[in-house]
Amino acid sequence: MQGTPIKDVKIPSDAPKVLLLEKHSTYIKTYEEKKEDYEYIMSEYLRMSGIYWCLTSMSLMNKLHIMGKQQVLDFVDTCWHECGGYSASVQHDPHLLYTLSAIQILALFDEMDRLDRDKISTYVSSLQQDDGSFMGDKWGEIDSRFSFCALASLALIDRLEAIDVDKAIEYIVACMNFDGGFGCNPGSESHAGQIYCCVGALSITHSLHHIDPDLLGWWLCERQLPSGGLNGRPEKLPDVCYSWWVLAALKAIGKINWIDKEKLSAFILASQDDEIGGISDRPGDMTDPFHTLFGIAGLSLLGVANENIEEIDPIFCLPKSVVDRLGISTQLL
Repeated sequence: MQGTPIKDVKIPSDAPKVLLLEKHSTYIKTYEEKKEDYEYIMSEYLRMSGIYWCLTSMSLMNKLHIMGKQQVLDFVDTCWHECGGYSASVQHDPHLLYTLSAIQILALFDEMDRLDRDKISTYVSSLQQDDGSFMGDKWGEIDSRFSFCALASLALIDRLEAIDVDKAIEYIVACMNFDGGFGCNPGSESHAGQIYCCVGALSITHSLHHIDPDLLGWWLCERQLPSGGLNGRPEKLPDVCYSWWVLAALKAIGKINWIDKEKLSAFILASQDDEIGGISDRPGDMTDPFHTLFGIAGLSLLGVANENIEEIDPIFCLPKSVVDRLGISTQLL
């Protein structure tokens, strides 16, 4: 009997094999400038996170100085709400996702004094539920991603005491599955993105003792396919963004050597566009800032081109130098 075929991609023989940093910085700078383009206009609903992806990419490439700092700071200020949260764009509702992105942007620029830490902590704490979980916003969706956003936001502004940390940890642990992974809610399927969020939350709270590193590490390293790329869960195609979600979790639990680094590096490099720059989800597809950041971040974790890419913090997805400047302590196994 024939088994289930593996879903994967083939890397073209003419795919890029070297890192094209200059093209990537040009691509991001051009994306920032072309505000009339369809892609830019249609991404308004996640604009704050989009700016964070672009700026972090540039910071890792040591090109942050060429971005329009004051224009970005003005935009972030206009997205702040009196409740303490930040929205994706002007006249949108505040949300934990974009609150974290806004804080990360200000951390990159060393402009944390612009934050009203008391109001932000009040906003974040208002979204915590009795079981320790967090709503993403006032409309009530619960997801373990939001637990990470809440904890990361408060850690960055040194206000973790604003929430019930023990209950938050209890909820995260309740999202753990028999395979060692984590889902978006208790009983939900394990997914690499959720695993990164839950591992990150436990790292921030110095609670990684709840994890079985061998069991989780095995699930994560099984995400690597013959092409070298990583998928987010079984029977899915590889995607460059999992070069971050999977690798960062493996780094946190001390198992990053359990994957084939050379094959993963080759997959990420093959997903570059050697004409306009940027990185796509997989070789041959259209590039975008999201995959460009997480491709470069993955290469940083792999130690590729260390002389050209800044070291990244595996928990906050910010340059390690930024996290060190803020004096934040996390737990890594």
